[in-house]
Amino acid sequence: MAEYLEFDRRSDYKNEYFDGQIFMMAGASPDHNLIQTSLVSALYARIRGKGCTVYGSDMRVKVRATESYAYPDLSLVCGRAVYEFSQPATLLNLKIIFEILSPSSERKDRVTKLRHYREIESLTDYVVISQSGYHIQHYSKDADADWLGMELVGPGASLTIRDLDCRIGLVEIYEQCEWSNET
Repeated sequence: MAEYLEFDRRSDYKNEYFDGQIFMMAGASPDHNLIQTSLVSALYARIRGKGCTVYGSDMRVKVRATESYAYPDLSLVCGRAVYEFSQPATLLNLKIIFEILSPSSERKDRVTKLRHYREIESLTDYVVISQSGYHIQHYSKDADADWLGMELVGPGASLTIRDLDCRIGLVEIYEQCEWSNET
């Protein structure tokens, strides 16, 4: 892990660390960026005044239980952020993590990251977003700390974050994607 931390600190690009392996992060597509921008805007509008902060993809996070590091597409912290390092800052107390799928990251986001992220004690929601259609997989922790998965499909579906009393329509998340405006 020390090797990873030094490598990531000196690197010109972002790197993640899971199961003892370093993974270089690839660049994002236009739709990925548009979804990320729409989601940041929608989230900020709904959480404003609730004591929560949305972080973009340059914020590194750590999964203490598995000694893993990642750069989620978006993450959300409620209350005061807790960091492990100062250079670069590494968030520890995440409430929600969002990953926008790409062909090169889909398996890692759906399987590896889900397995690791579920070990973050403060995490209540993990949201996996497709780039190619109205399709979101939303995992949330219930009162018994069990993780439940829900699939949201189609332009009429909405993502609901129960703890924040927050609801965002998939149409809003995907509104800037070129394919979403085709007739």
